[in-house]
Amino acid sequence: MIQTTNLTKKYGELVALDNLNLEIAEGECYGFIGPNGAGKTTTIKILSTLLKPSWGEARIDGKVIGYQNAEIRPIIGYVPDFMGAYDDMIVSEYLDFFATCYGLGGSKRRQAVKDVLELTDLSYKSDSQVASLSRGMSQRLSIARVLLHDPKVLLLDEPASGLDPRARVEIRALLKELHNMGKTILISSHILHELAELCTSVGIVEQGKLLYSGRVDDILAQASVGTVIQIELTDKHEEGAQLLRGLDGVSSVDVVTENGTPRIDVTIDAHSTLDFAELPNRLIAQGFRLKAMQTEPVNLETAFMRLTKGLVS
Repeated sequence: MIQTTNLTKKYGELVALDNLNLEIAEGECYGFIGPNGAGKTTTIKILSTLLKPSWGEARIDGKVIGYQNAEIRPIIGYVPDFMGAYDDMIVSEYLDFFATCYGLGGSKRRQAVKDVLELTDLSYKSDSQVASLSRGMSQRLSIARVLLHDPKVLLLDEPASGLDPRARVEIRALLKELHNMGKTILISSHILHELAELCTSVGIVEQGKLLYSGRVDDILAQASVGTVIQIELTDKHEEGAQLLRGLDGVSSVDVVTENGTPRIDVTIDAHSTLDFAELPNRLIAQGFRLKAMQTEPVNLETAFMRLTKGLVS
């Protein structure tokens, strides 16, 4: 459904996108992640026909961006991170205006407005001014706007940016419903654990280059560097770490402090046969007192940190 081939965007000497090759199948919910300045927004603006690439090609539903924009625009919906103007309108007027822009008329337009208000749970706000809406409701209205013409593809740039926890949950539930309706969704976000719950596949972009792309489980497997055991002692963490260094199968031992609490992180080689019970046994035998021990969860956030260096274009 979405395909880019050597997609490149330059601003003078600055390379915002560097030969991006991306492929998203129909019906996928694809998470696009990377540090600020990595090229995510540039990619989404090109796909939404708002920006021309320097070279390379991008297609949506087989149609070439830049040459078939008139055919592409009716099948896409673009949601920027901030909605923009029209604050002096009421919600129903705002949607009615855009439904008219999409070419909907008469009863079809009124029904479309009613349907998207219900879908985004904004019916009770239909007579409220746009300016009076909270940030979360504004984002839902922005999504409602792009659903009026029932597009096949949704391009969402940081839709949860600046939202409180409840609003993020509501947006996530809405996106899940849209995915279940068969929409192809490309979503960029910094809230990585929510992308892992929502998306079928993810892509990691850094300095304008696509580093990894695939299913979430495959990304996690690529990021795996073995098992990390987190150990908390009552005291003397540095001495405890020194005791564990040099064990067969242990690749690294570090003392880290998180939220003011120190702990020992022990990384076990992926192919090691070391019995994890050896770690607390050795510490206890030398008089250390153990408070907690657990395996570090390998999630999308840890994968992102391991696979990227924080570089920007």
